[in-house]
Amino acid sequence: MKKIYYNIILTIVFLLQLNTTINSQSFTAIIDSLLAEKYQHDSPGAVFLVSKKGEVIYRRAFGQANIELNIPMKPENVFQIGSMTKQFTAIAVMMLVEQGKLKLDDDITEYIPDYPTHGNKITIHHLLTHTSGIKSFTSMKTINNIAKKNLTPLELIDFFKDEPMNFKPGEQFKYNNSGYAILGYIIESVSGKSYSEFIEQNIFQKIDMKSSTYASHKKIVKDRASGYHNKNGYINNIYISFSIPYSAGSLMSTVDDLFKWQQAITSNILLSDSTKKKVFTNYVLNNGEKINYGYGWHLKDINGEQSREHGGDIFGFKSMGVYIPSKDIYIIGLSNCDCNSPTKVTRKIAELAVSLN
Repeated sequence: MKKIYYNIILTIVFLLQLNTTINSQSFTAIIDSLLAEKYQHDSPGAVFLVSKKGEVIYRRAFGQANIELNIPMKPENVFQIGSMTKQFTAIAVMMLVEQGKLKLDDDITEYIPDYPTHGNKITIHHLLTHTSGIKSFTSMKTINNIAKKNLTPLELIDFFKDEPMNFKPGEQFKYNNSGYAILGYIIESVSGKSYSEFIEQNIFQKIDMKSSTYASHKKIVKDRASGYHNKNGYINNIYISFSIPYSAGSLMSTVDDLFKWQQAITSNILLSDSTKKKVFTNYVLNNGEKINYGYGWHLKDINGEQSREHGGDIFGFKSMGVYIPSKDIYIIGLSNCDCNSPTKVTRKIAELAVSLN
């Protein structure tokens, strides 16, 4: 029944979109209806923020931050953002490129001399674009053997480095967490700081992302949302060591901080414009085929408008962010149950925001 109601709402939204534009009042009402139906008041919930031309035009919370304690979600809640972490890793790498501390065509053996490349040159560019051919460790059947262990970055790399390569570097695009783990280690090697320290000092502090942090089970995180799975009923999310997702997925944030993040990228606060263009270039394979991915972002389109997107999926949480450069529109959705992804509804809100007058 819930799915039927949600589909009805989507149909109404589609009909409303037949008009060329919608006003801000209608936009708010439509989004409220979509999200209130998707994220019920007595279930794990979500927080959404929409901005246009640098101004927040929508910011609301739905559902529960903690269903055991009956604590309602609020816009300030902190979520694990999963693979949206890759955006921060990519920008950190490019900051080091600008500082002359590494190059995009550096072979990874310059930083990990004993890494088995099987006679291939695997570059930082390959890691950033998921075209390295390295096997993603999260697809390995033995991943559960290390999921709860606290590993150093090199120990994590040792876990997957002897796996056969999936293809030669540059031949295919295949989403890959191993590549971003290696990038985290390279950031540490070049900067002399831990990954978490580098991100904290060079990004979070610089742009006032006060509620963002590298995830920790021990640290007290104010307004932390609890994570859930739905296994024939809601259960608490399973425990994993955050040394495992590491620089591919271990950051936590809020919609407000991620808005600051997007603003900083738009305003070239962290990178020069010329370097930023490299981040958002639609790169190609060896055969010239475009991969629809830059450095840390998928490059797609929404209603004919180019978009920069990335989601996250980590035990108990899902996230999705969409930015439309031509309209300066940003939509971010964070959910505290991996059973209720914000991806489709975030893109739907983006479609509506494009038509907002």
